[in-house]
Amino acid sequence: MSSHRGVAVVTGGSRGIGAATALLLAQRGWDVCIGYHSAQDAAEAVARACEERGAKTAVVRCDVAVPDDIAALFAAADALGTVTALVNNAGIVYKSGTRLDEITPERLERMLAVNVVGAFLCAREAVRRMSSRYGGSGGAIVNVSSTAARLGGPGEYVDYAASKGAVDSMTVGLAREVAEEGIRVNAVRPGLIETEIHASGGDPDRVRRNAGRVPMKRGGRPEEVANAIVWLCSPEASYVTGALLDVSGGR
Repeated sequence: MSSHRGVAVVTGGSRGIGAATALLLAQRGWDVCIGYHSAQDAAEAVARACEERGAKTAVVRCDVAVPDDIAALFAAADALGTVTALVNNAGIVYKSGTRLDEITPERLERMLAVNVVGAFLCAREAVRRMSSRYGGSGGAIVNVSSTAARLGGPGEYVDYAASKGAVDSMTVGLAREVAEEGIRVNAVRPGLIETEIHASGGDPDRVRRNAGRVPMKRGGRPEEVANAIVWLCSPEASYVTGALLDVSGGR
């Protein structure tokens, strides 16, 4: 079944929030181009599940800190059809419990290269395809930020929090920049979510340990974040742009 909503590009689509979002986009009528960093088997499994929902898919290895990788990702998306949605989900976090005075330049450079520069460059490619200025017919960009952007991550990961604060600022500014060109730009800010990012950052028990600090007294599920992302991509959110939507259980 061919999509009637065009192509959605999902970075970091092999696991967690990205995978849940890709699956829901496919179910709601998008074809999906999935970017992944290292988990090829997982990304291909997500693609197969999207195809079972009627979507055409592409799977591309993409380190969003590498401009050539981003170009390859969007070239694969173009081969599927017209890009109408970008989910800027790829991101990294390092082990919590690190103070700013212990952060190395190498860690900080990698954090900003992936979480900030990568988000900017992917958004640039999306704008060049969606904007009426370039002959596009519009679309939606959803940046995956974090509640850390407003909580600050003290004693854990101020660098990660700051990178997501930059994503929030970019969201608001870009939304206003391209509003007249048919593009809506919003961000979803997840709180404590049960995904593999905590284990990959060296703290697999983080959600359970901190669940008591959430008013709802639990971590969230990737699907709960995906619901918000896909709504923002959809025509149902046609008058929403420049919004920062917390999906955080009240925290």
